[in-house]
Amino acid sequence: MKYQFFWITVLLIFSLSACKSIQEKANDQFLSGQYQYAINSYSQILENEPDNLEANQAVAESYRLSNRVEQAGPYYEKLVEEEPTFENVYRLGLSLKAQQKPAEAKAAFEKAKGYTQNETYLAETQRQIEAINLSEGIEDYFPNYELVNYTELNTAGADYAPVISENFMYFTSGRRASGIYPADGSPYTKLFRTRAEGLRVDVGNIQTLPEFQNEEGLNQAAIAISPDGNTIIYARGNSTSPKDLPETALFASYFRGAGFTQPIWLPVNEDETWWNSTPAFSPDGEELYFASNRPGGFGGIDLYKATKLANGDFGNAVNLGPNVNTPGNELFPRMTADGKFFFSSDGHPGYGKLDLFVAEKGADGNQVIKNLGENFNSPSDDFGIFFSNYPKEGFISSNREGGAGDDDIYFFEDKTPKPKIVNVLLNVFTKQRVAGEPDAVLEQARVVLYDSSNDQEGGDFSNSNGRVRFTLEPNADFTIIASKGGYFSKSIPYTTRGKTPNPEDLIQEVTNITLDTTIVLDQLILDKSIVLENIYYDLDKADIRPDAAVELDKLVQILKDNPSIKIELSSHTDDRSSDEYNQDLSQRRAQSAVDYIVSQGISADRLVAKGYGESQLIIENATTEEEHQTNRRTEFKVIEIQE
Repeated sequence: MKYQFFWITVLLIFSLSACKSIQEKANDQFLSGQYQYAINSYSQILENEPDNLEANQAVAESYRLSNRVEQAGPYYEKLVEEEPTFENVYRLGLSLKAQQKPAEAKAAFEKAKGYTQNETYLAETQRQIEAINLSEGIEDYFPNYELVNYTELNTAGADYAPVISENFMYFTSGRRASGIYPADGSPYTKLFRTRAEGLRVDVGNIQTLPEFQNEEGLNQAAIAISPDGNTIIYARGNSTSPKDLPETALFASYFRGAGFTQPIWLPVNEDETWWNSTPAFSPDGEELYFASNRPGGFGGIDLYKATKLANGDFGNAVNLGPNVNTPGNELFPRMTADGKFFFSSDGHPGYGKLDLFVAEKGADGNQVIKNLGENFNSPSDDFGIFFSNYPKEGFISSNREGGAGDDDIYFFEDKTPKPKIVNVLLNVFTKQRVAGEPDAVLEQARVVLYDSSNDQEGGDFSNSNGRVRFTLEPNADFTIIASKGGYFSKSIPYTTRGKTPNPEDLIQEVTNITLDTTIVLDQLILDKSIVLENIYYDLDKADIRPDAAVELDKLVQILKDNPSIKIELSSHTDDRSSDEYNQDLSQRRAQSAVDYIVSQGISADRLVAKGYGESQLIIENATTEEEHQTNRRTEFKVIEIQE
């Protein structure tokens, strides 16, 4: 009996000791950042004490601090019931927002305002409300892009942050892990490499990074490779060894002749206690972008830019400012050659947790931030964009529902339907005017095509049929100029607007439309008079009427098309007034016409005004008004051709 009583006593003491050790162990795990272990330990306590506020608080915070705030909801709800503090209500709002419950999240944020008078807390809570409101009007930045899970590449663990360098894909993965990361219970990650060409990845020959050996018992992640392929920078951290660095830091390996060096801690980290990660090079390799929680930022994690120093290191890190950075977290920067800056954030208006954004110049020249939209982002984390062919295709990472497990790699392609092509084939025929006969073919005339900006689009000589063919854009304006020695050069406007079918109505990928137009050239003969039709003046007046201006504009165009000619512009009257009166009237009318032409930009020294009165009647002894009109005419003739 004594022996039996002894073992009962021992078991009772051991049981009481175990209860105490679970609480102490859970506290130690939480304080050391081993959040998944802490969740497991505190959950054992909650099984027996579901209202234990300390345990609920620790589990909620463990989920939040390990980037799983959506799972913290039930625990924050319990805390709000018992202790409705600002922190508890605000963080419940964060959890509801991550669960894609915008109405409930806004209600929680509004409620949180009632538990504080701190202006910073109030401003942040209002920002969360406004972010939810703004997220309702987000448009897709790449509206016709399709995102697909790269199922053959992904595993049940984490696979993320791919980059392409020299026909190899480098990425982070939890496959072949040698330990568990205690913060979230996932396998430690390593760096891997496989061959890739564009979006085509050799998923059958994935190997651990050959440039240097992955370390065991810590996370290696988020690799960046310089444009010349000679520098590798990546994030290394989360070791449980007390002898290791206390925080995640950037490490670099350099190619030196025979191979890459062993990774070394980068000076740009500055302090061993600061978290630094998600590096990316600028397109020219002269700048390094990265995320850090160093002091002086605008929120939890901010994005920074460091410049390349003379010794090859990066330094003088500068915060990218409050336009990009928020009180939330910004990570995974990516600068493109056209100056656009892509990144992930949970602080800008979005769909849940981390979303993909782009910073670009707006119409007013100022930088604007745009969410990439619903075809790229989800209620979960979406991050790590990399373009294999900017901007048409590339990769992102996401832990959204429907994936293989944890973070997955997705590829995207531009699926914008190819526009149906309409080619306008324009036949320009050149002809010459022959008095009293039909217009005749004019071969070997020079025909030149200009676009609406007056840039030459093409030119050729007309063939034996008087034809030149051009290929024109639809819905565009052009000018065609034809010229040949001994003829007046001539320009005509030509438009394809309204002359082609709507591309949406076409069935074939390419449709050719053939159109014709004709340019008739007049012979250029010195001292040969050419009548300007429909030049009328009011009785006994020399003012240019609007209808006469229309006709004179045709002569203006002739002078512009033929800059080497000088003309005499003459006016003639009928014989129904005195010779002296008619002479004066015709001279005034001729001068008035010349003055008008000069007002349209033609040099005065190319024009001579001449009034002939009734001295050159075409019909002598005219009796009808029609005959008088024939005599009452305006003419021009070329009097000089300048070489």
